[in-house]
Amino acid sequence: MASNKFFILAFFVVFSVLSSINLSLAARNLLQTVPVVPTLPKPTPLPPLPTLPLPTTQPSLPTPTQMPPLPNLPTIPSIPQFNFPQIPNIPSLPTIPITIPSFPFFSPPPSATSTTKP
Repeated sequence: MASNKFFILAFFVVFSVLSSINLSLAARNLLQTVPVVPTLPKPTPLPPLPTLPLPTTQPSLPTPTQMPPLPNLPTIPSIPQFNFPQIPNIPSLPTIPITIPSFPFFSPPPSATSTTKP
């Protein structure tokens, strides 16, 4: 059974190689039989641009003139004054103590042996 699969695989390999050879020969034949493209006629060159005459003297710059005065601004009416009520005084907040008090149960316990003097 394994030899049968081997022969089928070999057949497909040989078939693919031979078909690629036929395709390459067909492509070469098509490339050799392509008709020759005729050459296009050369376009006529554009006529040269006419030359402009160059000025012989430089034109004079205009003289600066006096600027007209700016117009006066119109008067703006004054804004009426408003009397705002006074803001009431806010009572001061009590201060929060920052230090942590020491608690007696955090201290080490008294020693078990005590020395008493008679």
